Amino acid sequence: MRIKSVLKKCTSFLSTILFIALLSVLFLSLASKAAGNEVSLFGYQVKSVLSGSMEPDIQTGSLIAIETGGDGERFQENDVITFHSEEGVLVTHRIVEVKHGGQQYVTQGDANNGIDRNPVLAENIVGQYTGLTIPYAGYVMNFTSSREGAALLFIFPGILLIGYSLITIRSTLKEVKQLMNEKEIRA
Repeated sequence: MRIKSVLKKCTSFLSTILFIALLSVLFLSLASKAAGNEVSLFGYQVKSVLSGSMEPDIQTGSLIAIETGGDGERFQENDVITFHSEEGVLVTHRIVEVKHGGQQYVTQGDANNGIDRNPVLAENIVGQYTGLTIPYAGYVMNFTSSREGAALLFIFPGILLIGYSLITIRSTLKEVKQLMNEKEIRA
């Protein structure tokens, strides 16, 4: 009987953690969609890295945290920054040279052979890489931003909750049936 109690507590704990994780991912995805993929929490943003230009420090498919805000002229050599390129694409590269008192930055990806073609203007900088990296989570975040991923994100938690409910109902019915059988035996 003691093993059943421990097992019941473990499954309850795991299902609570799963439920909280699913709600968190759902919230982040909805907030990301509503804010145009620019969700900021306590001055930090989460970004997907989908190229290998910063390997081995930042792997392709990683999720990174960047610190936003502040003065765009505060960065120094060797800082890793995320910025809007002239094509409007978000890029995360290392500063190799500061020009014009912090008005422009020459950047380069760690895995690239040469510097980036154009210097980065201070006003195009989104934020500074904090050092927090979650490998492969960027692939998940990128997928959830797609139409198919968003649909799956809404359907999958529902299926899990229905499945968990069915298991709980079945377990409860078994216990009720067992109690009824015990009462019949005593009577």
